[in-house]
Amino acid sequence: MKNIYMNSLVFFLLSITTISFGQENSYPSLYELKVKMNSQNSSIKELTSENIFPPESKSKKNPGLAIIYSLLLPGMGELYAENYSSGKYFTIAEGALWATFIGMNVYGNWQENRYKTYAQTYAGINPEGKDEDFYATIGLYTSIETYNNEKALERRYDEMLSEQKFFWKWNSTEERKTYRSMWTSSEQTFNDVRFVVGAMLVNRLISAINAVRLVSNYNSELEKEVSWNVSFGLDRTILNEEVFKINFQTSF
Repeated sequence: MKNIYMNSLVFFLLSITTISFGQENSYPSLYELKVKMNSQNSSIKELTSENIFPPESKSKKNPGLAIIYSLLLPGMGELYAENYSSGKYFTIAEGALWATFIGMNVYGNWQENRYKTYAQTYAGINPEGKDEDFYATIGLYTSIETYNNEKALERRYDEMLSEQKFFWKWNSTEERKTYRSMWTSSEQTFNDVRFVVGAMLVNRLISAINAVRLVSNYNSELEKEVSWNVSFGLDRTILNEEVFKINFQTSF
C-alpha cells in the first residue's frame, strides 16, 4: 500500500514538472515581454522620427537678397547662401580697403594742414577766403608780383590777383619747393582715395556675382535632396498578430 502511495506521489510530481516545463516553453517570461514591448516602441518611434517628419524644412534662397547683402557688405551674400568659405575673402578685402581709405584720408588731411601752416609761416599768406586753386598757384610762383607780371605779359588780365588780398612771397626757391612737395603729397593721396573707392565697388560687384552663383548651386542641390519613399509590409505584435504597415517617408 505504501509503495502504491509513493508511486502515485512520484507520478504526480513528474506530471506537475512536465506541465510547468511545457508552460514555460509556451508562454514568454516577463523579461521577454519587456524586450518585445521595447522593440515595438522602438519601431513606433522610428516611424515618427525627425527623419520622416522634419521639424523645419529648407527653403530656396533668393538671389536678389544675396545681391543686396553683398552690396551692403561683401561676403554676406555668400553667408546667406550658406557658403562663407569664399565669402570671407571678400569681407577681409573690404576691411583692408576701409582701413586704407581711412588711413589715406587721415594722411592727406595731415599733409594739407602742414602745407597751409607752412605757407602762413614762410610765405606770409592770410588763409581766410583762400580756395584750392590759390594754394596750387602759390607753389608755382615765388611771389604774387611774379605771378601778376606773367599774366600781364600773356595779356590775361582777368586772372591777375589783388596784392592786398592774395599776397604771398617766398623767401627762397627752396621754401617754395618744400611747400610744393607737401601740397603734391596731399593732393596725390586724395586722388588715390578714388582708386580705393573704385576697388570697394569692384569688390562688392564680384561678391554679388559670386553670391548669386552660390545661391543657384544651393537651390540646385536642394532640389536634388527632395525625395519620396513609400514602403509596405507586415509586422507582428507581441500577441503574434499580423498588422499591415505603410511607411511613408519624405525628406527635404
